[in-house]
Amino acid sequence: MQTATRKIARNTALVLGCVVASVALAQPAGKQKQTLGYVVANFDNAIYQTKFMDECPEGPAIGNDELWWRGLSRADKDKHTNKGLVQPVDRKNVAVLRGPKGEDVCWNPEIVKDPPLRTAQGPTSYGFNLDGSADGSATPKSCKHENFTGVTGEKGVDNQMYRLLGCYYGWRRNGIMDGFGNEERRNSGRGVVLIEVTGVDDPQNSSAVEVSFYRALDPFPIDSSGRILPYSSYRVDTTNDGAARYGTKVKGKIVDGVLTTEQADVKLPFYANATYAEIDLRDMKLELNLAVDADSKVHGLLGGYYDFDKWWEYMLKIEFLIATGDWSCPALYTAAKELADGYPDPKTGDCTAISSAFKFDALPAFVLHEKNTAAQ
Repeated sequence: MQTATRKIARNTALVLGCVVASVALAQPAGKQKQTLGYVVANFDNAIYQTKFMDECPEGPAIGNDELWWRGLSRADKDKHTNKGLVQPVDRKNVAVLRGPKGEDVCWNPEIVKDPPLRTAQGPTSYGFNLDGSADGSATPKSCKHENFTGVTGEKGVDNQMYRLLGCYYGWRRNGIMDGFGNEERRNSGRGVVLIEVTGVDDPQNSSAVEVSFYRALDPFPIDSSGRILPYSSYRVDTTNDGAARYGTKVKGKIVDGVLTTEQADVKLPFYANATYAEIDLRDMKLELNLAVDADSKVHGLLGGYYDFDKWWEYMLKIEFLIATGDWSCPALYTAAKELADGYPDPKTGDCTAISSAFKFDALPAFVLHEKNTAAQ
């Protein structure tokens, strides 16, 4: 009963807070600083794709099961698949053990040499110019690479992750990899990102704001049709001493209703495909259109150099989806090493991060800074 009473009191306070915020919005710009809160609902690799897959002139990337199948004799094909009746999703645990001595090729991706990965070859991509180079030449924080032109015409866009994943059906639009992750976060409330914008003079134009990223402690409130409710409250996940587990703060500005941030190193919580992970981005940049659409959502783009080891750790954790996502670990690993374009190792000169971009949508929310307690 006390818990229910606290929740009712808190929700009442939030409604009153919403009224106060509405009054503040009606005041002349600059008289009162405002705070804007958002909860990220969907978070997808930013894959630019054409209707007929023109960006993949060689066709879709070849997956592990096909490579395993090609290497079998006719007798072994019959043996391992019950004369073809065992489907790829059910033989994945056998298909991945295709090293010379039966090694798992995901945990030993350099033990076999697969055909080169079919990568995205188109000139256009979502993303940002992360290293300041318009022609893809090497800089102190990047290796030489081929740049893209942005979807709105900007030059020097860095998004090697798109080049890497763009020809895998699993990561393309409506693919299983990002789609399942979004659904799992919605249903479980795990790994949910909160964005808080403070110091706002006017939601249309503010010359200096601060953007913070947190992990939500509370799950999504969902209506009877399965949609996430906007303007809900979420507590920030904190340690026992009250410090936010994430909480990176980045400077930014709002121009004509679009929030952009300066570049900064950011760690984001992440949960997808039954796996906890962490997205570790250097030189992250965010662009968020604050205009709310008919579904009460705002839409944005986030980019940065994704730490290679963190990304590959996630790929190893989701090896159980190798047949569903239809990738080959050796081909993917080799191509990722070759395409990595961020932060050269001072000893080897090899880049240790790969430029990436993510499209996301979020709903307006109340971000609550409350110290975690044992009883909620």
